[in-house]
Amino acid sequence: MENKEEREKTYLNISKEQFDEMIRLYDPCMDDYLYAFDLQKDEYQISPHAVDRFRISSDRFSDAAKAHENFVDPHDMAALAKELQEIKDGTKKYHSMFYRWLDRKGEPVWINCRGKVLDDGDGKPHFLIGCINEIGERQKADNVSGLLGETSLSAYVRKYKDAFPCGFFMRIGIDDLGAINGNFGNKYGDFIIKKTADCLAENLNDRQQLFRIVADEFMIVDFGGGTLDDALQLYSSCRKSIEHFIVENQYKAVFTVSAGILKSEVVYGGYDAVLKLSEFTLSEAKGNGRNSSYIFNQEEYDHFKRRKKIERQLYDAVNHDFKGFEAYFQPIVDATTFQLIGAEALMRFSMPSGEQEGEMERISPVEFIPLLEQTGLIIPAGKWMLQQSVAVCKKWQREIPHFRMNINLSYIQVMKSNALDEILNIIRYYGIAAGNVGIELTESGYLDSKHFKKLWNGLKENGVQVILDDFGTGYSNLHCLGDLEPNYIKIDRSFTVKALHNEYEHALMKQIIDMTHSLDLSICIEGIETGQELQDLRELGADYIQGYLFGKPCSEEEFEAHFIHVKEGTES
Repeated sequence: MENKEEREKTYLNISKEQFDEMIRLYDPCMDDYLYAFDLQKDEYQISPHAVDRFRISSDRFSDAAKAHENFVDPHDMAALAKELQEIKDGTKKYHSMFYRWLDRKGEPVWINCRGKVLDDGDGKPHFLIGCINEIGERQKADNVSGLLGETSLSAYVRKYKDAFPCGFFMRIGIDDLGAINGNFGNKYGDFIIKKTADCLAENLNDRQQLFRIVADEFMIVDFGGGTLDDALQLYSSCRKSIEHFIVENQYKAVFTVSAGILKSEVVYGGYDAVLKLSEFTLSEAKGNGRNSSYIFNQEEYDHFKRRKKIERQLYDAVNHDFKGFEAYFQPIVDATTFQLIGAEALMRFSMPSGEQEGEMERISPVEFIPLLEQTGLIIPAGKWMLQQSVAVCKKWQREIPHFRMNINLSYIQVMKSNALDEILNIIRYYGIAAGNVGIELTESGYLDSKHFKKLWNGLKENGVQVILDDFGTGYSNLHCLGDLEPNYIKIDRSFTVKALHNEYEHALMKQIIDMTHSLDLSICIEGIETGQELQDLRELGADYIQGYLFGKPCSEEEFEAHFIHVKEGTES
């Protein structure tokens, strides 16, 4: 069997005509382009169908190195010239390079040019023969920006495995490209993508690579030792270039870009980790108001992962009969007699801890309630909570006939569900008096919305108690009480604490209570935790009191044991 040197000598004996014939023979059978470059004579041959695709005058031409300037993108010509010189000098025996050729319309097309150098009898480079292919359908589609896409980014990054060189990743996203597409059309949106790519590219140095990874996002990779300060400076320069383009474009479309920055040294887990962490950084940058940058922070990422973990568990729980959810109850007492009049129902959630099988972790409402609202899961979870609470109220009324149950309603339920019908239907189903159910709505800016007014008025018309929660901490003022006419208002613990430690706040609370009573409304003070607090605030004349002094939120079973099934004459 002939060895490698013998095969190469055979190739050298092939004439130019034979090369030409071989290329023409395979031309009809291939989408790729075969080529033969005579380095000594500076002559070039390529598959004839390349002439139909690219700005090439002929499938055979001389003065080849110079002729490449006619069809190679000007941005890539210097790098190609350097590569060819190294091949001619004999320092490179294989050629593999990603760069852009210009098509017949002058648009850049990314290609992968590969080849092998064959020496002459004296050991000098003679021929470069090989194949050129356009870089996949995905990359062809990205000729909008003229940049390599996610496939090429993957190939570029994966070759380093987990040990990335010093530098940084910068993921840049166009803010509100959707609005531009909506206002001016997708074609103009493509124009903005192209110009954004140009603005980014013009600020790069020779150590940095730019890729377009999704419709409106780009990735800059610096494996040349760039620092975080370098990254921030690069982002600033890119913004200035974009601002300059916007001015030149006569402000037809005003837009910004955000950037997530990630030191390459902190990334472990290869390419998948690069995508995951960079997506987080860009999301944080956009979440900070857009037109801004965000540098990766491990502690904040850990918080992010925890939120995502809780979110997944919430989805799983809602889809598995609300496993992990539980209704807790906190007593509400008459401020004069201290007799139990009802309870506030409070949602609680636990999820597997992941440490030991069967072990559950109790999640704070501060963590999971916002996630329920952000995901919309508060709608099914809130309906479940409503059913549980009314059912328990019906049960406890066997012992305390006029027992009341207060249930919280999220603004998401108000705005995005048919909450009124759901509440009334559940009340009817359990056969409970509407006046024994109170719906607590938190004071906020949505009070003026048509959805809120429809719900509020519908509840009152049907005899359901409406309660304005956390009064004094949010949007509404005292003058709105006369218009809303809630059954009573609840003063938040934060206001209570201020009144306990500040004479002005104490006087203000007294005025609020007096004015509320003048409107024939009741008031509940939340957050009473000690006997001294009760003594200090009792003189204010509240109607109801709620707080740890009388009982912490507890399970249905615990509430029954401590407050419902209490023998006459014993303390609750």
